[in-house]
Amino acid sequence: MTATIYIPCDSGALALGAEKVASAVEKEIAARGLDAKIVRNGSRGLYWLEPMVEVETESGRMAYGPVTAKDVRSLFDAGLTAGGTHRLSLGKTDDIPFLARQTRLTFARCGVTEPLSLDDYKAHGGLNGLANAVAVTPADIVKTVTDSGLRGRGGAGFPTGIKWKTVLETSADRKYIICNADEGDSGTFADRMIMEGDPFVLIEGMTIAGIATGATKGFVYIRSEYPHAVATMTRAVEIARKRGVLGVSVLGSPNVFDIEIRTGAGAYVCGEETSLMNSLEGKRGVVRAKPPLPAIQGLFGKPTVINNVISLASVPIIMDKGGEYYKNFGMGRSRGTIPIQIAGNVRHGGLFEAAFGLTLGEIIDDIGGGTATGRPVKAVQVGGPLGAYFPRALFDTPFDYEEFAAKDGLIGHAGIVVFDDTADMLKQARFAMEFCAVESCGKCTPCRIGSQRGVEVLDKIAGNIEPAKQIELVTDLCNTMKFGSLCALGGFTPYPVMSAINHFPDDFRPSPVAEAAE
Repeated sequence: MTATIYIPCDSGALALGAEKVASAVEKEIAARGLDAKIVRNGSRGLYWLEPMVEVETESGRMAYGPVTAKDVRSLFDAGLTAGGTHRLSLGKTDDIPFLARQTRLTFARCGVTEPLSLDDYKAHGGLNGLANAVAVTPADIVKTVTDSGLRGRGGAGFPTGIKWKTVLETSADRKYIICNADEGDSGTFADRMIMEGDPFVLIEGMTIAGIATGATKGFVYIRSEYPHAVATMTRAVEIARKRGVLGVSVLGSPNVFDIEIRTGAGAYVCGEETSLMNSLEGKRGVVRAKPPLPAIQGLFGKPTVINNVISLASVPIIMDKGGEYYKNFGMGRSRGTIPIQIAGNVRHGGLFEAAFGLTLGEIIDDIGGGTATGRPVKAVQVGGPLGAYFPRALFDTPFDYEEFAAKDGLIGHAGIVVFDDTADMLKQARFAMEFCAVESCGKCTPCRIGSQRGVEVLDKIAGNIEPAKQIELVTDLCNTMKFGSLCALGGFTPYPVMSAINHFPDDFRPSPVAEAAE
């Protein structure tokens, strides 16, 4: 029987040497005359173990990692193709604690299937949701998604079903579905993992959204820093079109839907939906005032659904298993699962999909294993560069939209960046203001000018120039930015700044050395 060896083609794994490992494995197979083949899969999301090599055995997949090209010969000597024991052995892949504890719904196939094999996708439950969707009315699809409790996974947490219902009920000669794949937040990589490891689930989700709302054209807007995702999605769309998943007759039904891949130009603000639409229309990526809402008057002035990658990739499981099945996971108004991305100074960095409700402490200490340096955790930033910094005192906060909002925090795209006790929170607050100043589209004054003034004021605190007065000034400035900015870039920048000031006040006080110098 031909042995199947899985080696990731995921960008994260490639950055850690997966291509060299694949080349070494290929040469070893040829040199030994073995009956074996290599499948380039997506990553399982255990990045501290990448490149992770798996082999199919009668007992299931066996994993090894992290593997380097120099390890390949000894792996084959140990009987890799039969799942032999080696110092890099991790046992059965599904039994690795980090994976075994997860509830993988959206990421069920990521790292399991061959990304560009539609047959492999179907063999693992792919297209079941779309088959169910073409058999019911658009209103039925919208109801199922609404009943599931799915909310936008891009950060805002807006109910997906309500957005779809608005577009469905708005009359127009043309409607659009936009997938926001401009994943620009620090510590986030879930969108990229899906696009590189399970692209057909995103295509399926977008197609279901199109049928549900009457849209016939979809766009995937991918950030330019993701060339592998762009290439994989482009090829996946071509395959889906050729196989009748996309086109004038979706799965042989009367429904029409097609997808186009577009690449951004590196502007963080184009992750904001109205800036993204301007960019797609060939205009400068600046924020539009709302109303009108995109659901009423969006791309090219037509009703438009704009959803994040994970939101759309979660739809197929909902249409396959039902709204109630998905809703049974989670807590409060946060239903289903959330792909938590653990990054920064952490021992076990990676993607962990679980139902809403885990506490921040469980995620950082138990799942993430604490800091990589072994020093105490000082702060974690949840929700990207615009997210609040939480101290250990708030580690009992459940991962839930409302619970985080009650603590002046954001779940955002569920990226978590860990900092140990060497982090200077004054510098982190300054970085937030500087980031906003650099990335501002310039449309509104609170964001454009406020962020510049914020950098100046925080520099004065660092220079021990009337620190108490400056803190009062930056607090007032943050209040103006929060309520006066057109979009979340300026509106959310106060979260990291004020959380740093409120939770880590010692970092904003002059050092004894500075006071003595005065």
